[in-house]
Amino acid sequence: MTIWRGRCLQWFFLILSLVTVTLAKESPKNKYLLFVGTYTEKESKGIYAYRFDAASSELTPLGVAAETTNPSFLAIDQTNRFLYAVNEVQNYKGASSGAVSAFSIDHQSGKLSLLNQVASRGADPCYIAFDKTGKYALVANYTGGSVAVFPVQADGRMGEASAFVQHQGSSINKERQESPHAHWIETTADNRFAVAVDLGLDELLVYRFDARTGSLTANVPPYAKLDPGAGPRHLAFHPNGKFAYVVNELQSSITAFKNDGSRGVLKKMNTITTIPKGFAGSNDTAEIKVHPSGKFLFASNRGHDSIAVFSINSHTGALTLVDHLPTRGKTPRNFEIDPTGKLLFVANQDTDKIVVFRINPNDGRLTPTGQSLHVPAPVCLKFMPAE
Repeated sequence: MTIWRGRCLQWFFLILSLVTVTLAKESPKNKYLLFVGTYTEKESKGIYAYRFDAASSELTPLGVAAETTNPSFLAIDQTNRFLYAVNEVQNYKGASSGAVSAFSIDHQSGKLSLLNQVASRGADPCYIAFDKTGKYALVANYTGGSVAVFPVQADGRMGEASAFVQHQGSSINKERQESPHAHWIETTADNRFAVAVDLGLDELLVYRFDARTGSLTANVPPYAKLDPGAGPRHLAFHPNGKFAYVVNELQSSITAFKNDGSRGVLKKMNTITTIPKGFAGSNDTAEIKVHPSGKFLFASNRGHDSIAVFSINSHTGALTLVDHLPTRGKTPRNFEIDPTGKLLFVANQDTDKIVVFRINPNDGRLTPTGQSLHVPAPVCLKFMPAE
């Protein structure tokens, strides 16, 4: 009997150890860091960090990750070792330029350590993203009306620009489109092209991108046009690669495009409003995201202060309005879908609050979870695995 009990105990502890090891291996998959970029004109100090447990939806504040000026948009490299922020300012070291800051990430504390800072080559940089190799960062300079590419070194530091393109021209809105205003730039899925969204020109400028040298050269045709006065801001590709959607800030609309990925050609299909019929107030759209499932599209309205939800026909790319949901704050700027695809985090810039919503997997409708985070002037959200 004693021997039998001893063997049972041995088996019990063996099974317990295996379960513990299994849980230890799986648990990091549910653990993430959330970084928040802000505007620092008032009380914000820079970039803020949170721990996020996707299994429980628990959020733990880690405080200021790095003190830096106007880190309005962030990007995290493929290795999850480095974070990059544009510093949206008009003057950097005496030149008409903003800056780009490179940081190393401490996964335990969420703290960021500055590696180096380079000029963005244009005033008020407002967007940064990596090419698909992770070797180059692409930056859009809003007031400068230009785009630039920066090589990223093995140690995370940024080199001087490998490409720079100054946009030229204007459009019909004399207050907002008096000159070029580059607002977004990313490479396509195959990394052969880079698309830049210019609010001031009402154009999507397409460049051939060389991942060996980090160069940009005009594609043929060199751009796709939007309606005069649309004011395109950000773009989102559908996961199937067949379609692209542009949110138009000045027109409060979304324009759908067919995407010919082999030639880098975007063909306009149709445009749909992001605000309800009868809304008479002022409104500017900000962010656009396609759900990872490819079934839904979300866009933020600043003024109407809502998230517009659309369903997507995966065969035709057509959008159908599902709902407008109040964001429970003012001026919803950027928003982000969490890594599980279940939650949507909305940065309400003018009420210093990030509000969390649950995404219905069947129709895309949003329901408040009751969770909110106090962050001064939040404008950009980025998740990454904690380990």
